[in-house]
Amino acid sequence: MNKRAKPIKVLMVCLGNICRSPTAHAVFYKRVNDAELGEAIEVDSAGTGDYHIGEKPDKRARSAAKQRGYDLSGLRARQVKASDFEVFDYILAMDDNNLRDLLAQCPPPLRHKVQLFMEFTDNNHQSVPDPYYSGVDGFQLVLNLAEEASDGLLAHIRQRDLQ
Repeated sequence: MNKRAKPIKVLMVCLGNICRSPTAHAVFYKRVNDAELGEAIEVDSAGTGDYHIGEKPDKRARSAAKQRGYDLSGLRARQVKASDFEVFDYILAMDDNNLRDLLAQCPPPLRHKVQLFMEFTDNNHQSVPDPYYSGVDGFQLVLNLAEEASDGLLAHIRQRDLQ
């Protein structure tokens, strides 16, 4: 099914890599593995900021994800690095600010790889809102949006990259 010699690599990106991008990472990872595409698609996450390098995802994000069957426990925050723009096929920002920061760092010939995660949905949310200063409902919304965008992204990759 996968004509490519190497896996498709997807990087989820938010500001600190402790709420939105690890949630999107775990949701998409599960979707990929449930579709038995783990050898064809690899997933990672990172932050544009260096605030939480090495830390586990936010406790509230881990708890909300666990309730839906997603495991964030093995993830640790890291910052986007220059080589990510070469290595990853899809670099997906959770919001406009992170998109802008990524595009500012990305070499011009590779900017086609950088886009908003929510572009893979028909949802009226353009961004995945940061739940850090919100209550439980904010983390549930992130999960809802990550599930919808992950489904759209997987369908897109299947159609475009795995035919």
